[in-house]
Amino acid sequence: MNMLEIDQVSKQYKKGVWALRESSLQLRPGIIGLLGPNGAGKSTLMRIIATISRPTSGKVIWNGMDIHRKPDELRRVLGYLPQDFGVYPHLNPLEFLEYAAALKGLGGRTLKARVTGLLELLNLQHVAKRPIGSFSGGMRQRIGIAQALLNDPSLLIIDEPTVGLDPEERMRFRSLLTELSGGRTILFSTHVISDIEAVADQVALLSRGRLMAYSDPVSLLCSVQGKVWSVLIPDEEFQEKRAGWIVSGTIRQQTGLLVRIISEARPLPQAIEVSPTLEEAYLYTRAMQEEI
Repeated sequence: MNMLEIDQVSKQYKKGVWALRESSLQLRPGIIGLLGPNGAGKSTLMRIIATISRPTSGKVIWNGMDIHRKPDELRRVLGYLPQDFGVYPHLNPLEFLEYAAALKGLGGRTLKARVTGLLELLNLQHVAKRPIGSFSGGMRQRIGIAQALLNDPSLLIIDEPTVGLDPEERMRFRSLLTELSGGRTILFSTHVISDIEAVADQVALLSRGRLMAYSDPVSLLCSVQGKVWSVLIPDEEFQEKRAGWIVSGTIRQQTGLLVRIISEARPLPQAIEVSPTLEEAYLYTRAMQEEI
């Protein structure tokens, strides 16, 4: 079984800015969601794993090998789709994938069959000779996935894959990730909780460059069980007390605001305990870490 180990990885940029601090993970085959707000360090970590950037300290190990000592060894089994994936709009999918394969050093008799198979897998065979410039965001994203799969990678890294996709394209993309996950380690970053809920086997929570938690979604939900409350209160009372609460949602009602609050203890006598969401587990974990 393949194993990716991230061992105490830190990254410091110029002027002393830390993008990552002492992050450690062990990733096995399956879908791992990297969740955090913009600026949390998700893209930095992915660029380090993809051997595009080197860590300031720490190391990344793939099956016992330090990837920054032998980057080409990892690149042979790596597929990478960055957030800002550029295409040549005048090329069609067949031309673009053949060009991408040449850049990766791929060729031989089986390449044409591989490209054709990927176009079919990603439901692009009917537009194989249309210019990519005419494609929707979702279709371009599928082209990006196709180029990442050209070498049949064991490790697939996808940075913010659902940004800019409409709801239908987002659902298609989630289904595709599930289809691709057999035997692969897939690491994808997002700040959209529903992406994690839909497909992730494991979740890594990042905030301000620090790893806050690494767990399966069910265990994360258990961490906040019994700590989420719903209460209807007047606007004035909410404004007075909100500073001391972790508020995960508000809905306006005729008689006030229906508020969801994350709290170890019942925040108000009339508050009712409710089932937590993964978003609330994330907010709770983040708040607890920031208190340390």
